[in-house]
Amino acid sequence: MEYSVLGNTGIEVSKLCFGALTIGPLQKHLSLSKGIDILEYAIDCGINFIDTADLYDTYSYIKGVLKKKPDLIIATKSYAYNIDTAKKTLDRALKEINRDYVDLFLLHEQEGPYTLKGHREALEYFIKQKQKGKIRAVGISTHHVAAVKAASVMPEIDIIFPILNYRGLGIVDGTRTQMEMAIEEAYKHGKGIYLMKPLGGGHLISDYYNAMNYILDFPYTHSIAIGMQSREEIKANVEFFRNRTIDRELEYTLKNVNRKLIIQDWCQGCCKCVNRCNQGALYIGNDGKAHVDNTICVLCGYCGSECPEMAIKII
Repeated sequence: MEYSVLGNTGIEVSKLCFGALTIGPLQKHLSLSKGIDILEYAIDCGINFIDTADLYDTYSYIKGVLKKKPDLIIATKSYAYNIDTAKKTLDRALKEINRDYVDLFLLHEQEGPYTLKGHREALEYFIKQKQKGKIRAVGISTHHVAAVKAASVMPEIDIIFPILNYRGLGIVDGTRTQMEMAIEEAYKHGKGIYLMKPLGGGHLISDYYNAMNYILDFPYTHSIAIGMQSREEIKANVEFFRNRTIDRELEYTLKNVNRKLIIQDWCQGCCKCVNRCNQGALYIGNDGKAHVDNTICVLCGYCGSECPEMAIKII
Protein backbone atom coordinates (compact mmCIF):
# COMPACT_ATOMS: atom_id res chain seq x y z
CA MET A 1 0.00 0.00 0.00
CA GLU A 2 1.23 3.48 -0.86
CA TYR A 3 1.28 6.11 1.90
CA SER A 4 1.61 9.89 1.87
CA VAL A 5 1.46 12.83 4.27
CA LEU A 6 -1.75 14.86 4.32
CA GLY A 7 -0.53 18.27 3.19
CA ASN A 8 1.14 20.22 5.95
CA THR A 9 -0.35 18.14 8.79
CA GLY A 10 2.45 15.60 9.20
CA ILE A 11 -0.20 12.84 9.31
CA GLU A 12 0.71 9.86 7.11
CA VAL A 13 -2.21 7.98 5.55
CA SER A 14 -2.72 5.12 3.14
CA LYS A 15 -3.65 6.03 -0.41
CA LEU A 16 -6.86 4.05 0.08
CA CYS A 17 -9.11 5.32 2.86
CA PHE A 18 -11.91 3.14 4.23
CA GLY A 19 -15.25 4.98 3.96
CA ALA A 20 -17.20 3.72 6.97
CA LEU A 21 -20.64 5.02 5.95
CA THR A 22 -21.32 1.80 4.05
CA ILE A 23 -21.03 -0.58 7.02
CA GLY A 24 -23.27 1.40 9.38
CA PRO A 25 -27.04 1.74 9.88
CA LEU A 26 -27.51 4.23 7.03
CA GLN A 27 -26.41 1.58 4.54
CA LYS A 28 -25.49 -2.10 5.03
CA HIS A 29 -25.99 -2.05 8.82
CA LEU A 30 -23.55 -4.86 9.50
CA SER A 31 -23.52 -6.52 12.90
CA LEU A 32 -20.86 -5.21 15.25
CA SER A 33 -18.76 -8.36 14.93
CA LYS A 34 -19.05 -8.39 11.13
CA GLY A 35 -18.19 -4.69 10.87
CA ILE A 36 -15.14 -5.10 13.08
CA ASP A 37 -14.04 -8.11 11.01
CA ILE A 38 -14.28 -6.05 7.80
CA LEU A 39 -12.26 -3.20 9.27
CA GLU A 40 -9.62 -5.54 10.68
CA TYR A 41 -9.27 -7.14 7.27
CA ALA A 42 -8.79 -3.69 5.73
CA ILE A 43 -6.05 -2.93 8.26
CA ASP A 44 -4.36 -6.25 7.48
CA CYS A 45 -4.36 -5.18 3.82
CA GLY A 46 -2.44 -2.01 4.67
CA ILE A 47 -5.24 0.55 5.09
CA ASN A 48 -4.53 2.82 8.07
CA PHE A 49 -7.13 5.54 7.42
CA ILE A 50 -10.89 5.45 8.19
CA ASP A 51 -13.41 8.15 7.37
CA THR A 52 -16.63 8.37 9.36
CA ALA A 53 -19.02 11.02 10.72
CA ASP A 54 -21.19 11.73 13.73
CA LEU A 55 -24.18 11.05 11.47
CA TYR A 56 -22.98 7.61 10.38
CA ASP A 57 -23.21 5.97 13.84
CA THR A 58 -20.15 3.78 13.19
CA TYR A 59 -17.95 4.66 16.17
CA SER A 60 -18.62 1.30 17.83
CA TYR A 61 -16.98 -0.54 14.90
CA ILE A 62 -13.95 1.76 15.06
CA LYS A 63 -13.63 1.34 18.82
CA GLY A 64 -13.44 -2.40 18.22
CA VAL A 65 -10.54 -2.19 15.77
CA LEU A 66 -8.58 0.38 17.79
CA LYS A 67 -7.71 -2.46 20.17
CA LYS A 68 -5.73 -4.01 17.33
CA LYS A 69 -4.53 -0.80 15.67
CA PRO A 70 -4.44 1.99 18.31
CA ASP A 71 -2.68 4.45 15.99
CA LEU A 72 -5.27 4.11 13.22
CA ILE A 73 -5.91 7.47 11.50
CA ILE A 74 -9.55 8.45 12.06
CA ALA A 75 -11.40 11.26 10.33
CA THR A 76 -14.85 12.26 11.51
CA LYS A 77 -17.29 15.03 10.71
CA SER A 78 -20.24 16.87 12.22
CA TYR A 79 -22.79 19.56 11.41
CA ALA A 80 -21.71 21.60 14.45
CA TYR A 81 -22.36 25.31 14.10
CA ASN A 82 -21.66 26.70 17.59
CA ILE A 83 -19.65 25.86 20.71
CA ASP A 84 -22.38 23.66 22.19
CA THR A 85 -22.87 21.45 19.12
CA ALA A 86 -19.12 21.35 18.45
CA LYS A 87 -18.39 20.23 22.01
CA LYS A 88 -21.15 17.61 21.99
CA THR A 89 -20.04 16.03 18.73
CA LEU A 90 -16.35 16.02 19.61
CA ASP A 91 -17.03 14.61 23.09
CA ARG A 92 -19.24 11.91 21.58
CA ALA A 93 -16.54 10.92 19.09
CA LEU A 94 -13.85 10.67 21.77
CA LYS A 95 -16.11 8.75 24.16
CA GLU A 96 -17.43 6.30 21.60
CA ILE A 97 -14.06 5.44 20.04
CA ASN A 98 -12.54 5.40 23.54
CA ARG A 99 -9.56 7.54 22.66
CA ASP A 100 -8.41 10.93 23.96
CA TYR A 101 -7.93 12.43 20.50
CA VAL A 102 -9.25 12.19 16.96
CA ASP A 103 -6.94 12.73 14.02
CA LEU A 104 -9.19 14.77 11.73
CA PHE A 105 -12.37 16.63 12.65
CA LEU A 106 -14.27 18.19 9.76
CA LEU A 107 -17.24 20.50 9.35
CA HIS A 108 -19.64 18.32 7.37
CA GLU A 109 -21.07 19.35 3.97
CA GLN A 110 -19.90 22.93 3.72
CA GLU A 111 -21.25 24.84 0.73
CA GLY A 112 -19.06 27.93 0.49
CA PRO A 113 -17.85 31.06 2.28
CA TYR A 114 -21.27 31.81 3.77
CA THR A 115 -21.75 28.42 5.42
CA LEU A 116 -18.17 28.57 6.64
CA LYS A 117 -18.97 31.94 8.19
CA GLY A 118 -22.14 30.52 9.72
CA HIS A 119 -20.14 27.66 11.29
CA ARG A 120 -17.30 29.91 12.43
CA GLU A 121 -18.00 29.44 16.14
CA ALA A 122 -17.73 25.66 15.80
CA LEU A 123 -14.60 25.97 13.69
CA GLU A 124 -12.92 28.14 16.32
CA TYR A 125 -13.85 25.62 19.01
CA PHE A 126 -12.25 22.81 17.02
CA ILE A 127 -9.13 24.92 16.48
CA LYS A 128 -8.84 25.43 20.25
CA GLN A 129 -9.21 21.68 20.80
CA LYS A 130 -6.48 21.13 18.24
CA GLN A 131 -4.22 23.35 20.33
CA LYS A 132 -5.06 21.15 23.34
CA GLY A 133 -4.19 17.96 21.46
CA LYS A 134 -7.74 16.57 21.20
CA ILE A 135 -7.75 17.06 17.41
CA ARG A 136 -4.71 16.76 15.15
CA ALA A 137 -6.14 18.55 12.09
CA VAL A 138 -9.28 20.55 11.27
CA GLY A 139 -11.10 20.67 7.96
CA ILE A 140 -14.26 20.48 5.88
CA SER A 141 -16.10 18.02 3.67
CA THR A 142 -17.98 19.30 0.65
CA HIS A 143 -19.76 18.66 -2.64
CA HIS A 144 -19.26 22.31 -3.64
CA VAL A 145 -16.51 23.95 -5.69
CA ALA A 146 -17.12 27.19 -3.81
CA ALA A 147 -16.31 25.58 -0.47
CA VAL A 148 -13.03 24.13 -1.76
CA LYS A 149 -12.04 27.56 -3.06
CA ALA A 150 -12.95 29.29 0.20
CA ALA A 151 -11.20 26.75 2.43
CA SER A 152 -8.05 26.68 0.30
CA VAL A 153 -7.11 30.22 1.37
CA MET A 154 -8.05 29.81 5.04
CA PRO A 155 -4.86 29.07 7.03
CA GLU A 156 -6.88 27.56 9.89
CA ILE A 157 -8.22 24.83 7.57
CA ASP A 158 -5.82 21.86 7.35
CA ILE A 159 -7.94 19.31 5.45
CA ILE A 160 -10.40 19.39 2.57
CA PHE A 161 -12.51 16.34 1.72
CA PRO A 162 -14.25 17.07 -1.63
CA ILE A 163 -16.25 14.93 -4.00
CA LEU A 164 -14.61 14.00 -7.30
CA ASN A 165 -15.19 11.36 -9.94
CA TYR A 166 -14.60 11.18 -13.67
CA ARG A 167 -18.21 12.00 -14.58
CA GLY A 168 -18.58 14.80 -12.05
CA LEU A 169 -21.49 13.08 -10.30
CA GLY A 170 -22.58 14.81 -7.10
CA ILE A 171 -20.77 18.12 -7.71
CA VAL A 172 -23.47 20.63 -6.83
CA ASP A 173 -22.26 23.97 -8.14
CA GLY A 174 -19.94 23.35 -11.06
CA THR A 175 -18.25 20.99 -13.47
CA ARG A 176 -15.66 18.31 -12.92
CA THR A 177 -13.02 20.59 -14.43
CA GLN A 178 -13.93 23.41 -12.06
CA MET A 179 -13.67 21.05 -9.09
CA GLU A 180 -10.31 19.73 -10.33
CA MET A 181 -8.95 23.27 -10.57
CA ALA A 182 -10.20 24.18 -7.09
CA ILE A 183 -8.65 21.06 -5.58
CA GLU A 184 -5.35 21.70 -7.36
CA GLU A 185 -5.21 25.18 -5.88
CA ALA A 186 -5.98 23.89 -2.38
CA TYR A 187 -3.35 21.17 -2.73
CA LYS A 188 -0.76 23.78 -3.72
CA HIS A 189 -1.70 25.79 -0.61
CA GLY A 190 -0.59 22.81 1.48
CA LYS A 191 -4.03 21.46 2.35
CA GLY A 192 -4.40 17.77 3.06
CA ILE A 193 -6.71 16.45 0.34
CA TYR A 194 -8.62 13.22 0.37
CA LEU A 195 -11.40 12.55 -2.12
CA MET A 196 -14.87 11.07 -1.75
CA LYS A 197 -17.14 9.10 -4.06
CA PRO A 198 -14.73 8.19 -6.87
CA LEU A 199 -17.35 5.63 -7.92
CA GLY A 200 -20.19 8.16 -7.78
CA GLY A 201 -21.97 6.53 -4.87
CA GLY A 202 -21.97 3.22 -6.72
CA HIS A 203 -23.17 4.50 -10.11
CA LEU A 204 -19.76 4.04 -11.70
CA ILE A 205 -19.10 0.50 -10.52
CA SER A 206 -20.02 -0.83 -13.97
CA ASP A 207 -17.28 1.43 -15.38
CA TYR A 208 -14.87 0.68 -12.54
CA TYR A 209 -11.63 0.70 -14.54
CA ASN A 210 -12.22 4.10 -16.12
CA ALA A 211 -13.43 5.58 -12.84
CA MET A 212 -10.52 4.28 -10.80
CA ASN A 213 -7.84 5.01 -13.36
CA TYR A 214 -9.09 8.58 -13.51
CA ILE A 215 -9.00 9.09 -9.75
CA LEU A 216 -5.61 7.38 -9.31
CA ASP A 217 -4.15 9.51 -12.08
CA PHE A 218 -5.43 12.72 -10.47
CA PRO A 219 -2.24 14.15 -8.93
CA TYR A 220 -3.65 16.55 -6.35
CA THR A 221 -4.75 14.19 -3.63
CA HIS A 222 -3.17 12.29 -0.76
CA SER A 223 -5.86 9.66 -0.25
CA ILE A 224 -9.11 8.40 -1.75
CA ALA A 225 -12.05 7.28 0.38
CA ILE A 226 -14.10 4.36 -0.88
CA GLY A 227 -17.03 2.80 0.94
CA MET A 228 -16.59 -0.95 1.28
CA GLN A 229 -18.89 -3.59 2.73
CA SER A 230 -17.07 -6.89 2.27
CA ARG A 231 -13.66 -8.53 2.22
CA GLU A 232 -14.07 -9.01 -1.53
CA GLU A 233 -14.51 -5.28 -2.10
CA ILE A 234 -11.50 -4.48 0.07
CA LYS A 235 -9.37 -7.05 -1.71
CA ALA A 236 -10.40 -5.77 -5.14
CA ASN A 237 -9.72 -2.11 -4.33
CA VAL A 238 -6.38 -2.82 -2.66
CA GLU A 239 -5.36 -4.96 -5.63
CA PHE A 240 -6.33 -2.22 -8.07
CA PHE A 241 -4.51 0.46 -6.11
CA ARG A 242 -1.38 -1.69 -6.26
CA ASN A 243 -1.53 -3.10 -9.79
CA ARG A 244 -4.29 -1.28 -11.69
CA THR A 245 -6.00 -4.61 -12.26
CA ILE A 246 -8.28 -7.08 -10.46
CA ASP A 247 -8.39 -10.85 -10.55
CA ARG A 248 -11.06 -11.83 -13.09
CA GLU A 249 -12.95 -14.16 -10.78
CA LEU A 250 -13.08 -11.51 -8.06
CA GLU A 251 -14.15 -8.90 -10.60
CA TYR A 252 -16.98 -11.14 -11.79
CA THR A 253 -18.18 -11.70 -8.23
CA LEU A 254 -18.31 -7.98 -7.50
CA LYS A 255 -20.03 -7.08 -10.75
CA ASN A 256 -22.91 -9.31 -9.74
CA VAL A 257 -23.54 -7.39 -6.51
CA ASN A 258 -26.49 -5.11 -7.26
CA ARG A 259 -27.11 -2.17 -4.93
CA LYS A 260 -29.92 0.32 -4.85
CA LEU A 261 -31.81 2.63 -2.54
CA ILE A 262 -35.26 1.41 -1.60
CA ILE A 263 -38.12 3.01 0.29
CA GLN A 264 -40.28 0.61 2.28
CA ASP A 265 -44.07 0.67 1.98
CA TRP A 266 -44.51 1.99 5.52
CA CYS A 267 -43.24 5.41 4.38
CA GLN A 268 -45.53 8.14 5.77
CA GLY A 269 -44.72 10.73 3.10
CA CYS A 270 -43.43 13.30 5.61
CA CYS A 271 -41.10 14.77 2.92
CA LYS A 272 -38.10 15.06 5.25
CA CYS A 273 -36.00 12.82 3.03
CA VAL A 274 -37.00 14.78 -0.08
CA ASN A 275 -35.91 18.02 1.55
CA ARG A 276 -32.62 16.43 2.66
CA CYS A 277 -31.61 15.10 -0.76
CA ASN A 278 -29.13 17.45 -2.46
CA GLN A 279 -29.37 15.53 -5.73
CA GLY A 280 -33.13 15.87 -6.26
CA ALA A 281 -33.40 12.09 -6.48
CA LEU A 282 -36.35 11.74 -4.10
CA TYR A 283 -39.93 12.89 -4.65
CA ILE A 284 -43.43 12.35 -3.28
CA GLY A 285 -45.57 10.31 -5.66
CA ASN A 286 -49.29 10.31 -6.29
CA ASP A 287 -49.66 7.72 -3.53
CA GLY A 288 -48.37 10.25 -0.98
CA LYS A 289 -45.18 8.26 -0.36
CA ALA A 290 -41.54 8.96 -1.16
CA HIS A 291 -39.99 7.45 -4.27
CA VAL A 292 -36.46 7.43 -5.68
CA ASP A 293 -35.09 8.09 -9.16
CA ASN A 294 -32.17 5.67 -9.15
CA THR A 295 -30.68 7.32 -12.25
CA ILE A 296 -29.94 10.38 -10.09
CA CYS A 297 -29.40 8.91 -6.61
CA VAL A 298 -25.71 8.78 -5.57
CA LEU A 299 -26.38 6.36 -2.68
CA CYS A 300 -24.99 8.75 -0.06
CA GLY A 301 -27.52 7.44 2.48
CA TYR A 302 -28.03 10.83 4.12
CA CYS A 303 -31.78 10.74 3.47
CA GLY A 304 -32.03 7.74 5.77
CA SER A 305 -30.94 9.82 8.74
CA GLU A 306 -34.01 12.05 8.26
CA CYS A 307 -36.60 9.28 8.06
CA PRO A 308 -38.50 8.91 11.37
CA GLU A 309 -39.92 5.58 10.18
CA MET A 310 -36.56 4.05 9.08
CA ALA A 311 -38.22 3.31 5.75
CA ILE A 312 -35.16 4.07 3.57
CA LYS A 313 -32.44 1.50 2.98
CA ILE A 314 -29.55 0.86 0.63
CA ILE A 315 -29.34 -2.82 -0.21
